[in-house]
Amino acid sequence: MKDFALENELERLKQQGLYRSRRVIESPQAIRIIIDGRKVLNFCSNDYLGLANHPQVIAAFQQAANQYGIGSGSAHLICGHSTAHHALEEEIATFTGRERALLFSTGYMANIGVLSALLGRGDDVLEDKLNHASLLDGGLLSGAGFKRYLHANTESLEQKLKRSKAVKKIIVTDGVFSMDGDVAPLVELANIAQQNDAALMVDDAHGFGVLGQTGGGLVEHCALTQADVPILMGTFGKAFGTAGAFVAGSNALIETLIQKSRPYIYTTAMPAAIASATSTSLELLINECWRREKLRTLIMQFKQGAKQLGLSIMDSNSAIQPILVGDPQKAVAMSQNLLELGVLVTAIRPPTVAKGQTRLRVTFSANHQTSDVNSLLNALEQVS
Repeated sequence: MKDFALENELERLKQQGLYRSRRVIESPQAIRIIIDGRKVLNFCSNDYLGLANHPQVIAAFQQAANQYGIGSGSAHLICGHSTAHHALEEEIATFTGRERALLFSTGYMANIGVLSALLGRGDDVLEDKLNHASLLDGGLLSGAGFKRYLHANTESLEQKLKRSKAVKKIIVTDGVFSMDGDVAPLVELANIAQQNDAALMVDDAHGFGVLGQTGGGLVEHCALTQADVPILMGTFGKAFGTAGAFVAGSNALIETLIQKSRPYIYTTAMPAAIASATSTSLELLINECWRREKLRTLIMQFKQGAKQLGLSIMDSNSAIQPILVGDPQKAVAMSQNLLELGVLVTAIRPPTVAKGQTRLRVTFSANHQTSDVNSLLNALEQVS
């Protein structure tokens, strides 16, 4: 088989400091994990509320596995849609204040599935320049006119909307941006959408569970309704500590996705045990407000300490706290030096971020302690 000079391309990535490699984790997901037989302090997980290894979530999974088995056996529309799936959809719809919700196996599939089902040739999709790859890919695959506006820049968006001749237009944005940690100007975006007869879709994967009084995400934080944000996507693999995703909105939206979303129609349903465990996560997320409050305290502690050290932290108040480094090789070296000190922080490099925007992506969990944040700051002081 011809290798298309793959070895040469891999070597080029290594020389530029852009080569990606995996670490094998030998323990449950937690603030302290075991890598190569060594326990390290974990500051790069999206397990924001510390639910991935929660005993009640584990027990719910085990009980549901005994009841439903492991595999779901088929797609939702064949024979894979269990009572556990259905219950979670109804719970998510109630929690988000929407008519209905629909489960997807991954957030990537949800975003591609929504945009490809709702858009086509002659339509326009307008996306924030820093949207997640799944949103960008979904917009491109839809066949609609694909337009990107400057990050969180409402003037740039309005200019592109004025030039649009499409009848159907969807504005698409992350809620909390996964690499920068900042938030979209949702209130302004909702107003612009209504003024221009466009729909607004929000991917709140990194805000759902973390922001809002009850954990309803950035949409709840901004007091927006289904009328303001007709298409809401969230994931379970982050603050919920499980896996999968959902889309919530009107009955017409959900029915359209059931009929037309190829990633939904042609994919085996997530295991019912995952759905059941996620229902337990949702209950914990709502009732244990201390997790969000503690997370905010830890974030503030880190921001103050990082500023005192002179670190180039980015403008974020979320659990994602990027430290701008710039040079990929320097960031990789810093990440490796941190690991040698017993602290795991990942270097994020192009093409995930733009050239010159390489950073260390620090993330926090409600299970971290103030002493853990001090350990992180001490390690950063040594490597920087």
